[in-house]
Amino acid sequence: MRFFRTLTTILATLLALFGPSNAILAESNDNIVIKGSTTILPIAQSVASAFEYHSQGVKVQVSGGGSAEGIVALIMGEADIAASSSFITQDEVLLAQLRSVYPVPFRIANDCILPVVHKSNPLRDIRSEDLKKIYRGQLNNWSQLGGPDLEIDAISRDTASGTYDVWHHIIMQGESVVTDLPLKHSNTEVVQAVASNPAAIGYISLGYLNANVKPLKVDGIMGSQRTLLDGSYLINRPLFMFTNSWPDGRTLEFINFVLHPQKGQPLIKEAGYIPLY
Repeated sequence: MRFFRTLTTILATLLALFGPSNAILAESNDNIVIKGSTTILPIAQSVASAFEYHSQGVKVQVSGGGSAEGIVALIMGEADIAASSSFITQDEVLLAQLRSVYPVPFRIANDCILPVVHKSNPLRDIRSEDLKKIYRGQLNNWSQLGGPDLEIDAISRDTASGTYDVWHHIIMQGESVVTDLPLKHSNTEVVQAVASNPAAIGYISLGYLNANVKPLKVDGIMGSQRTLLDGSYLINRPLFMFTNSWPDGRTLEFINFVLHPQKGQPLIKEAGYIPLY
């Protein structure tokens, strides 16, 4: 589903399938290439820096672009590791099979998705059903929710985003957001847009929350490590890294580093996310 919502990705994929292969088979000369989720980008950058320090001579190249972009890069041989903030879709699995690629998931962390508003917004809590109504265009003014008399400016992630996938599944319950919403390509862009607009609402990963925006409780519960672990916060998800088949060599070393309770996992907590243990 996520894959086929990105037209440019489809065209690039078809060219790769039926035309000359441009795959670069990422890992070479002890280099590791990681592509994908902007949510996971701070984790990947932090862990990559530490891994390079502990493994002399290894270069880890990290870039974002979205979860779908990462999965496709893995399938096309352009990345050793795909970072994805939602699980691989059936369409992506089918594409992988056509390319004789077998993506293997590694759960590396946990995350909450938080609705955020401008700091001046007096609201503290919002119902999940009202979030859906906002993004369906059925609630249009903050006064309908006990806020100021301002038209609501809802901001969404683009449809190649794993964050959008989770929001689409949990909050929208499979229904699409209205088509005229501004779509942002990263959590950072959402934070910037909401911070500069008193009428705005958006949704971001826990790791991107800062003092420039105000998080809202959902159904009376604030997203946090505690409420994720006790199961009370609604909008939560695992974060993944995928490899092509079971990894070996430097890629296996990197995955083991990410999952290690004294190496990669503390860095995940430092980045603002929720480690596995």
